Amino acid sequence: MKYQFQFDAVLAAWPLLLKGTWITVQLSLTATLLGLAVAVMCAWGKTSGPAPVRFLINTYIEVIRNTPFLVQLFFFFFALPAIGVRWSPYMAALTAMVVNLGAYATEIIRAGIESIPKGQIEAGRALNLKGWEIFRFIIIKPALKAIYPALTSQFILLMLSSAVVSVISADDLTSVAATLQSQTFRSFEIYIVVAAIYLGLALLFSLLFKLIYQRVLHYPDRR
Repeated sequence: MKYQFQFDAVLAAWPLLLKGTWITVQLSLTATLLGLAVAVMCAWGKTSGPAPVRFLINTYIEVIRNTPFLVQLFFFFFALPAIGVRWSPYMAALTAMVVNLGAYATEIIRAGIESIPKGQIEAGRALNLKGWEIFRFIIIKPALKAIYPALTSQFILLMLSSAVVSVISADDLTSVAATLQSQTFRSFEIYIVVAAIYLGLALLFSLLFKLIYQRVLHYPDRR
């Protein structure tokens, strides 16, 4: 059985593919920034907060890490409107991604915080620094260096997982591919192109993160 590749219809739709790619990147970057903000607060609460706060954070982490992302996405898009919380597919996708990344990144950041030598923290306390000052000036930068590879890998995983949001009609790259497939019936060509775009994005961001590490975080430890 011979198959004739016809990429003309796919390449003719490059504006739609470009728009979908941009939405995927925008959604992933925004979710990462907000998710890291959530993770930093949760990591601080888990390492330094009172017992009730630690219990709530641990519950949040366990619930998110032990349920599928697709179920979480459906919860935000289909379940919450039943109690009056209504939002667009984009906002539901963004919220689900932030909540998901926040739980995973909390454990990564917590591990980085706990890797800091206790002597440095005690020195900060001896200088009469407050808890948030110790976290900002003593803990966060060396911890970030230790966890940077894990965080960047988590971003790439999040970006690739964002393809799932097409099931709620969020206009990402995969959603655009599904639309083109229904119009052209060239499934093989479309998903070859889309897979190549995702691969290109992953490699591009991996290179970008490597350059950032070399410019900002590549300094010798002095312990």
